[in-house]
Amino acid sequence: MTDLAQYVPAHRAKVRYFKDRLATVSITAGGAGVLLAILLIFFYLLYEVLPLFGSARVEAGARQAWVGEAPAQLYVEEQGEVGLSVAASGRARFFRVENGATLSEQDLASAHAPVTVVARDSAEGRLLALGHADGEVTLARHDYRLSYPDGERLITPSLNRLYADQVLRLGSAAVRTLAVSDNSDGLLLVADLESQGLRGLRYTREENFLTGEITLEEEVLQLPRLAGHTAALYLGAGQRWLYRLDRAGNATVLDLSQTDSDGVVPITATMPLFEGGGGLATSAMLLGNISLLAASETGELAQYFMVRDAQGGNRLHRVRSFDTDGTVAAQLLPEHRRKGFLLVGRQGELQLFHTTAHRRLYAEPLGMQGAVQAAIAPRGDLLVAVANNTLGHWQVHNEHPDVSWSALWDQVWYESYDEPAHIWQSSASNNDFEPKYSFAPLAFGTLKAAFYTMLLAAPLAICGAIYTAYFMAPGLRRKIKPMIELMEALPTVILGFLAGLWLAPFVEDKLTGIFTLLVFMPVGILLFAYAFSRLPLAVRGRVPEGWDAALLMPVVVVIGYLSFALNDPMELALFGGDMRLWITRELGISFDQRNSLVVGIAMGMAVIPTIFSIAEDAIFSVPRHLSDGSLALGATPWQTLVGVVLPTASPGIFSGLMIGLGRAVGETMIVLMATGNTPIMDANIFEGMRTLSANIAVEVPEAEVDSTHYRVLFLAAFVLFLFTFVFNTVAELVRQRLRSKYGSL
Repeated sequence: MTDLAQYVPAHRAKVRYFKDRLATVSITAGGAGVLLAILLIFFYLLYEVLPLFGSARVEAGARQAWVGEAPAQLYVEEQGEVGLSVAASGRARFFRVENGATLSEQDLASAHAPVTVVARDSAEGRLLALGHADGEVTLARHDYRLSYPDGERLITPSLNRLYADQVLRLGSAAVRTLAVSDNSDGLLLVADLESQGLRGLRYTREENFLTGEITLEEEVLQLPRLAGHTAALYLGAGQRWLYRLDRAGNATVLDLSQTDSDGVVPITATMPLFEGGGGLATSAMLLGNISLLAASETGELAQYFMVRDAQGGNRLHRVRSFDTDGTVAAQLLPEHRRKGFLLVGRQGELQLFHTTAHRRLYAEPLGMQGAVQAAIAPRGDLLVAVANNTLGHWQVHNEHPDVSWSALWDQVWYESYDEPAHIWQSSASNNDFEPKYSFAPLAFGTLKAAFYTMLLAAPLAICGAIYTAYFMAPGLRRKIKPMIELMEALPTVILGFLAGLWLAPFVEDKLTGIFTLLVFMPVGILLFAYAFSRLPLAVRGRVPEGWDAALLMPVVVVIGYLSFALNDPMELALFGGDMRLWITRELGISFDQRNSLVVGIAMGMAVIPTIFSIAEDAIFSVPRHLSDGSLALGATPWQTLVGVVLPTASPGIFSGLMIGLGRAVGETMIVLMATGNTPIMDANIFEGMRTLSANIAVEVPEAEVDSTHYRVLFLAAFVLFLFTFVFNTVAELVRQRLRSKYGSL
């Protein structure tokens, strides 16, 4: 018996030691696993985001001898296999980019006067315009048919004359500069003729609905005579604006949609292009024909477009300038699908820029001397250049040029906007669209949603936790606390569904009742509490201690019922029958049905249980001897609560608030379903918003993998990750400080 008695305690001690070690290892491994998972998420997001901020690379390919005349216009088709060269004489030649071999040739100037100028409609267009010495214009379009005979890709180029049965004559003198635009509305030609000035022709298409025959109705544009030597002519989008640049570096803009009393097209704007002076070196229109790029003889390079001024008129505005390190441009090559462009210098330099991001992505020598004529492929991945009878091509690696710190967080002046703004608009229906990736409205919307949520949830949750843990009877607490905590199990998608389909229309219809409730509910509760305190002690004594709150339930129900029952009479008496319309007209505050008020109420219902549960446990866990000692020393229950209980429980209360705030910042479904998801920066409680989390949920399924849009959404997730990390870090520091300050009580 003695040996068995000694063995049993020793055996139990070993088992207890083993269990203790197992628990220690398991908990440590679990904590380390959580930290490892967070680090893996962090590094994965970083891995997806880092390519956005990489620089461009250019890799030189082989060079071949150039056969034939030097090109006046150069073009490369989308696959980067076939190029088109149009010489100053009008001789067009299709060639293979890889080796310069001729595929086919065609003389566009046959049966016409000599060619004096060769132009194209836009950077990305395939329409060529040839001006002749007799004032006539010839148009041709080049196309590329893709086929796969025997499983191999075959590109068949073609060059077709347009309007061959129509004589396009602008005057009787030689065409010096030429601009052309051909769209669904019609054909527009503007040229500067030697000794005759500016001439314009507009051809409007008329279709016979019976025969399908299309005829052109000609209209002669009366253009003013301008001083100086015309260096370039450009037609803007929609065929409204005509930009005329002279050699001295001045720009004149004409509004082709209007005429004065004499029938002459008016001059809308005139301005010098360069702040540092100097003549015009070269120019180009950016993708979409809205922005004008101009480079000076002194190395200055700037972007311009038309904006509306304060008087309701239009002016040509210098939007931004670019650092070229003094390089004088010989040619500007706008990209075909992005708002970027390439600069080819007179000394063979190559620089890559993006306008919206305001970045120079690459600057190195091209390696070709002399007069360079270059072209960029539609995909922006291949550069082809001809100089000194040499053909060269370069692979361009420039996947994400439109992202920069300023484009993400600063105000950006986008095309067709009257001023700089924070805009998120990642996609549109046309090819000329410029993606706008501003995080400012998304971050603002995230903080706005969290603010209005905490404005509702924090007071209710903390006050409810204080009363439940400190004043409420234990029997009532055992019923109330589980009911509130049970609300946390309600899926947020259900709350979002109810908020979007029921709560939002209800708030709009009963807006006066909502504000009546917010005003009269606290007033009614205080009045009832005061009246109850005036009752005789014998009456008040019949209510068990800690059950006082139960008496408020009928008061809350009655006040809520009366607030909404009197909604229509009060709205008619105070706001002319429509409070929403009154707010918009009288206060100038816009009202959207799915707004921040709806989000605050719905998300508040989701966050209140979290804050309440943690804060209530913290208050209830305050040692009883602390409050008893305070009461024994003569402090009132309220003084004990404020001076002893709350300071002691403050670390837990603060933790509850921060966890609730973290949930509000990261909430997705409620915000997604209860707001208009409009990325605007407006603190108005009656306007909606778009948060970072909702934006990710909406756009990730439609984003192309590895595209700029796709990686920018990962960057949004990374920003949200940092938001929560910073909030939690600050919260932990404050909590530790509170614990060290009040832990000795």
